[in-house]
Amino acid sequence: MSLQFGFSMNAFREYSTVGAIDAVADAGYDGIELLFDQPFLYPPEATGEEYDEVRAALDRNDVAISNCNAFMLTAIEDFHHPSFVEVDEDYRQRRIDYTRDSLDAAAELDCDYISIEPGGPVPEEKSYEWGMETFVDALAELAPHAEEVGVDLLVEPEPDLLIETSSQFLDLMDRVDSDAIGCNFDAGHLFCVDEDPAELVETLGPYTEHYHLEDIPADREHEHTQLGDGAMDIDGFLEAVEDSGYDDYVTVELYPYQETAAETAQGAMDYLRDHGWT
Repeated sequence: MSLQFGFSMNAFREYSTVGAIDAVADAGYDGIELLFDQPFLYPPEATGEEYDEVRAALDRNDVAISNCNAFMLTAIEDFHHPSFVEVDEDYRQRRIDYTRDSLDAAAELDCDYISIEPGGPVPEEKSYEWGMETFVDALAELAPHAEEVGVDLLVEPEPDLLIETSSQFLDLMDRVDSDAIGCNFDAGHLFCVDEDPAELVETLGPYTEHYHLEDIPADREHEHTQLGDGAMDIDGFLEAVEDSGYDDYVTVELYPYQETAAETAQGAMDYLRDHGWT
């Protein structure tokens, strides 16, 4: 098999940065998704010592960075706020500034991309069109810096946010003018909005640099579920990714399992091994 697998650090918020890297390596993953948020390396406040600590732990465990997650932002408020589509311009700018700092952090760690939220929740008093225009403006502000430091911005469609579906993502791509903007393809998110992730691999492939994977319950509620415990055709999706020629990282993202993070990471790896993917 040509695919490589990572596990996201966002399930390990009860761990130290080094402890999370050690646990993901112990479970047998090739890579780890770094979470650019407290209590881990938080780009606006990160020190040289923290960067060195991350590099040392990665080297010691022979683990690579599968992705840099600049989506969640609990250091300021929560997963989705501040967003790129806040009505308050100053609050919106805090998300933009954090994302610029995250681009620099990824460059410091020699990572080629960061994943970001797809705009955010559209304010009740605003329209989808307003949200898209506002998000495009934010990306236009960030894209020159992304190009300068050589780190791409991967927009991750998510249920209940500005960009939920593949067609909305393609709408976004028609509006942006930078090769530094791409897709973080989250299979479960697209399944939640009644799309077939396997069929979308070809459609979104030209924009996709990284994949997220989790299972989702049969009712398609947005609930990240252990591999094999939901209703997704995980093997069919991974076959489509492999057949596309993609040979980089698929990161398992199971952040709801923070009380059993290490066991959950191991269980997901067991599933991948049992199904012949590693």
